[in-house]
Amino acid sequence: MSQNSPDGMPTFYPYFGYKDPTAAIKFLTEAFGFEKTAEVPGDNGTIIHAEMTFGNGTIMLGTSTHDIPAPAEHGIYVFVDDIDAHYKHAETAGAKIVYPPESTEWGTRRYRCLDLEGYEWSFGNYRPSSGG
Repeated sequence: MSQNSPDGMPTFYPYFGYKDPTAAIKFLTEAFGFEKTAEVPGDNGTIIHAEMTFGNGTIMLGTSTHDIPAPAEHGIYVFVDDIDAHYKHAETAGAKIVYPPESTEWGTRRYRCLDLEGYEWSFGNYRPSSGG
């Protein structure tokens, strides 16, 4: 069953559990250009809930409550205009590169990297269909 948002807002928001969400927020800001828009602190330096934006996209994150490693070969895709500049910035900030910028046979550019806890991030200049 498909659900369209009448107000144009997204209908899903990826979330991440980090062992060190404070470090993750700093990394996502410095390496990828995300902006923190909300944070709810918990006990002993934990973060119950935080939100970060990039363009008109939003992710949520918090302190991991499970001992589950970041999934390999699963991640989030983010549209950016200038792949090469974004790549250089992320690499300089310490992102572990899965593969550097490449041109695809269908005319787009992309690269993939891992954040400080092993979540995979894919950046490209392809915009998937909105489905609507």
